[in-house]
Amino acid sequence: MGVQSREWSRESAEGIQAVRLSEVLGALSHALDLTEGQPAGHCVRACWIGVHVGRELGLNEAALWELYYTLLLKDLGCSSNAARICQLYLTDDLSFKRDFKTVGNRLPQVLSFVLSHTGLKAGLAERFRAVVNIVQNGGEIARELIETRCQRGAEIARQLRFPEGVAQGIQSLDEHWNGGGKPYGIAGAEIPVYSRIALLAQVVDVFHTSTGEAAARHEVRARSRTWFDPQVVEAFERVAGSPAFWEVLRSDDVETAIFALEPAQHIESADEDYLDDIAAAFARVVDSKSPYTSGHSDRVAFFADLIAGEMGFDEAGRRSLRRAALLHDIGKLGVSNEILDKPGKLDETEMAAMRHHALHSETILSRIRAFEGLARIGGAHHERLDGKGYPRRLKGDEIGRETRIISVADVFDALTADRPYRAAMPVSKAMGILEADIGAAFDPACVDALRRALDRIEGRQAQRGFA
Repeated sequence: MGVQSREWSRESAEGIQAVRLSEVLGALSHALDLTEGQPAGHCVRACWIGVHVGRELGLNEAALWELYYTLLLKDLGCSSNAARICQLYLTDDLSFKRDFKTVGNRLPQVLSFVLSHTGLKAGLAERFRAVVNIVQNGGEIARELIETRCQRGAEIARQLRFPEGVAQGIQSLDEHWNGGGKPYGIAGAEIPVYSRIALLAQVVDVFHTSTGEAAARHEVRARSRTWFDPQVVEAFERVAGSPAFWEVLRSDDVETAIFALEPAQHIESADEDYLDDIAAAFARVVDSKSPYTSGHSDRVAFFADLIAGEMGFDEAGRRSLRRAALLHDIGKLGVSNEILDKPGKLDETEMAAMRHHALHSETILSRIRAFEGLARIGGAHHERLDGKGYPRRLKGDEIGRETRIISVADVFDALTADRPYRAAMPVSKAMGILEADIGAAFDPACVDALRRALDRIEGRQAQRGFA
């Protein structure tokens, strides 16, 4: 087999050494940036800003550790409202989310945003109905979208074993000092301090990245006592007086600087079991993006594991393969739900955007030393043996065995699950499609292994029914 298989085998044989949790989650935060429509590194930069503010406020080391991960993971729930945004606003969720972060609370700003972002590709009557619905019910719509996002983010933080302080910090991210935020309208000191800092850090990065330091500082002052805790604003002003703070924030080395910021007494390592949990948690983020992909990553991991078992993989190899299956589609967080959920055929531009998700997956996972093998699979799981796949048109032995397994598992699940353009297929029909493309798209050994595994399961079910 090719280089991919040899390198994977070495990883499986030796096992993956424990790595810093900050490295893993810092890298995966780039996936959250994608689905928020933010420039790469948004969560990392927000972490740089927020931790400095927290230190200036005098938070102790334990609190700084919780703040650090609240900032890196503040957007954990961001994928859960993407489909609903597309449905309500008839628009691209990525540009909607990106631009919404620059909108204040004043009615003219909000109305201008709604008119400029709602149903621009829809018919006039359909667009008019959508705008009227949003204007009439805007408060409740915003509360629903934010509540979904914040609650899901808090749930996933708990799944990642973070303490309740981190979960609550994520859940209250969009609350405002004056009580005008969402989803619960809590105010002042009722809002967790991590949330107060994270909201300010988020706004600073959005305006600094798009417009510059002066705009960021102006926006913070303008929102003091309405959005922002005035004490947090004062702490930020002191931090912002340092040219070195802005120099690092603008630099390509900000991610390295973030790893150095993790409180020394609380540096955590991610062992094998925790890496499994992280993969499962981020698979949940991915699958929340679309109602049609709910459970997809879990099922692909299940089918890939069945195939690997039939092909004689050892437990270490199967474990790594399950992780790869869980994270193979993480790049889809960068694809708009206008495309993911489209009921008809994609046009050339839409298809190009969809195909780019494989490279997104590879780029995100390649940032993590422990996931190097997974990155190659994420980038190649839509390649075909005949060289007609994407994104690199690999062929034959250029495609590793593990990638071939996940390709079969991925397509089998896609065929046997509901999609926006068709209902789920029976297993027999799906297997027929796979077998018809053996040698061109799919490895015969992988398809045969899936067939044997499914027959074995069906046989056991029949035996139980007979008994």
